[in-house]
Amino acid sequence: MPTIFLVFLIPAIYVASRTLWPLTLPLWSKVVMALLLLVVAQYHLWSRLSSGSVFAPEFPRPVVILFNWAFGALVLLWLFQVVLDLGLLTTALVRWRGVGMPDAARYGATALAVVASAVAVANAVRVPPIKDVEVEIAGLSPQFDGYRILQLTDLHISKLFPAAWASDVVARANAAGSDVIVVTGDFIDGSVNMRRRDVEPLRALRAPDGVWAIPGNHEYFFDYGAWMRHLTALGFRMLPNAHTVIRRGGAELVVAGVTDLSAPSVGEAGPDLALALHGAPADAPIVLLDHQPRRARDAAAKGVALQLSGHTHGGMIVGLDRLVARANAGFVAGRYQVGDMTLYVSNGTGLWPGFALRLGVPSEMTRFTLRAKP
Repeated sequence: MPTIFLVFLIPAIYVASRTLWPLTLPLWSKVVMALLLLVVAQYHLWSRLSSGSVFAPEFPRPVVILFNWAFGALVLLWLFQVVLDLGLLTTALVRWRGVGMPDAARYGATALAVVASAVAVANAVRVPPIKDVEVEIAGLSPQFDGYRILQLTDLHISKLFPAAWASDVVARANAAGSDVIVVTGDFIDGSVNMRRRDVEPLRALRAPDGVWAIPGNHEYFFDYGAWMRHLTALGFRMLPNAHTVIRRGGAELVVAGVTDLSAPSVGEAGPDLALALHGAPADAPIVLLDHQPRRARDAAAKGVALQLSGHTHGGMIVGLDRLVARANAGFVAGRYQVGDMTLYVSNGTGLWPGFALRLGVPSEMTRFTLRAKP
């Protein structure tokens, strides 16, 4: 059994032994609930059995929502129970005698976990609002002062984020009045055949200067070549280690993109910023699309003015974001100043359906207004 499935048994066993078993309930009910905990803990195994991949649960949307709620409640209850046990241990050490935990504390922790998980899933599956961010760029021509870029990222179109959700995202994006739309990867979870209907609404995305995009790591999990062809057919202008030049009168703005760091693991070309910028106008400001933010310092050293990234989902839950930041060179959500470059890491428009919870980290569609730096 792969490690991921064994790891997720840990919270189920802990909750069963420390929260459930000490309760004054009939034995049969505790056995049934313990078995349910084990079923919920193996959500990713059931996902793999449904589609061949832990990244694409192929259940009806209500079932995927129910699994996320139950799995989230299990993980949160595990954390709450650990906190209660640490408090119990501290009290016992201070008093130097054994201390019991009342049933009310366990029931309270369970209720809190159940409600918090429901709120978190509701936050995750909403169609996100537009978030406005102004960015000053040195050397930006007056013709581009006020230029608007709308970033979508981490859509994770799937059974959880199906065609209806994608249609609502497209309608909101088109109404945002941006000059250009960019998508910084992780369009999908599933193969082209699995997601063909769900991604179809993306064909309607429109902006005066086009809709440009790069792949994220999830595109490499599901036949990268097939997805690049299909996304291109939907109207996306893909920028895998490439750039385009947007012109306003005699002024120029470079929009460049790179492939994902996971590309070499499946035999595809890894990110190459030098190649992406080859032939670009030397004096034009550069906006870089890079799905993962961890190489932002390299981009700043190469003269990029603004890097737009995703991948981290903002950490999803306040507190968890600190762990996510450690895996991404310290970058997890929002604006960072990296040398002379502005890095913006979006919380994401959607979310991986294997852990779709958001607490204190809202989803977003981000509209950037460029301003000439004095």
